[in-house]
Amino acid sequence: MNLRTLLLGTCSAALLAGFANAETLTIATVNNGDMIRMQGLTEDFTTKNPDIQLEWVTLEENVLRERVTTDIATKGGQYDIVTIGNYEVPIWAKQGWLVALDGLGDDYDVDDLLPAIRGGLSVDGKLYAAPFYGESAMIMYRKDLFEKAGLTMPDSPTWEFIGDAARKITDRSADINGICLRGKAGWGENMAFLSALNNSFGGRWFDEKWQPQFDQPEWKASLQFYVDLMKDAGPQGASSNGFNENLTLFQQGKCGMWIDATVAASFVSNPKDSTVADKVGYAIFPDTGNGNHGHWLWSWNLAIPASSTKAEAAQKFIAWATGKGYTELVASKEGWANVPPGTRTSLYKNAEYEKAAPFAAPTLAAMDAADITKPSVKPVPYTGGQFVAIPEFQGLGTTVGQLFSAVLAGQSSVDDALAQAQTTAVREMTRAGYIK
Repeated sequence: MNLRTLLLGTCSAALLAGFANAETLTIATVNNGDMIRMQGLTEDFTTKNPDIQLEWVTLEENVLRERVTTDIATKGGQYDIVTIGNYEVPIWAKQGWLVALDGLGDDYDVDDLLPAIRGGLSVDGKLYAAPFYGESAMIMYRKDLFEKAGLTMPDSPTWEFIGDAARKITDRSADINGICLRGKAGWGENMAFLSALNNSFGGRWFDEKWQPQFDQPEWKASLQFYVDLMKDAGPQGASSNGFNENLTLFQQGKCGMWIDATVAASFVSNPKDSTVADKVGYAIFPDTGNGNHGHWLWSWNLAIPASSTKAEAAQKFIAWATGKGYTELVASKEGWANVPPGTRTSLYKNAEYEKAAPFAAPTLAAMDAADITKPSVKPVPYTGGQFVAIPEFQGLGTTVGQLFSAVLAGQSSVDDALAQAQTTAVREMTRAGYIK
């Protein structure tokens, strides 16, 4: 055996030993564009951390929530890092299901996180999840279609204006729907939008005594408005469309308006993916003239289940994925307009981002305007904009979402769905002890 062969053998053995000793982190995440992009950039992390390997479980939103909730509640230990929302974080942290993120490193700069986002991910001053991106909601619309129809988007649009505009710009012969809105059932799918819509109509989920409000006129008005609008100006099969499906429709030029998460702005304005990238305008979420624009506040976050035995390695990855360095990495690869938005103050002070992202200012304005302590003009006993921050909402919201999606599919009426929602909510809230 010569020296070269000996050295090669030694190096190969060392390499194999390194892989054998590497920790593998199993990461459960959602199948949206930002998360898919992150997976494509993780060579940057594994190169810097050769002792850590990554295994991805990428799921549709509703499936992700179901599997992660089951695993974490049963302490199954299937995942080392989970992608969860700011709805789950405080609830799960208080139940001891999450690891406090106190090992993100000195250069992580936790104080740079937007106060509203950081506050929603903290319990007793400790951070239990790190935000990958944050969002509110807004209108994305085709400026060319508005101009053709002789319409001008107001600074503070009402739902009456939006309904009228959507019907005017609908052109079935050209395969253009006036508006695309979520219809897929789920507490974080159609009920995120419909809860915000109802808030903007002056409604609420519960009154001060936790009595469900589906028998009140605001829910009837908002749900009827939604169903009628989607029938007149929405796409076929809307009851199956969630965020991703509507994003695709808008990018293909098949939606005149789309009212959804602000994070979508970078995708609809990206000429690599969107056929209407240079035609998109942005506006505030509508109201009914009552000043409540249905602002929601959401973040997709990375957290570590208490059942994981790899918390130290997991925190290294989370620090990489949600730190300032990752933002700069995306900017270098994809451009500043495509960096994850809505988490750090420094991003919105960055002149390069402001220049590259025309949606930056309206996104920050929508997030700043969101007040999850006052989601409705009426008093409520809960916090949350597009959700109710109680453990029972996950199941109840999904059930109600199924009832409302069935209306959109023509399988039920507005009145029947609201009656069933009221009965279900009263039963569940009584069972849970909210209603005495």
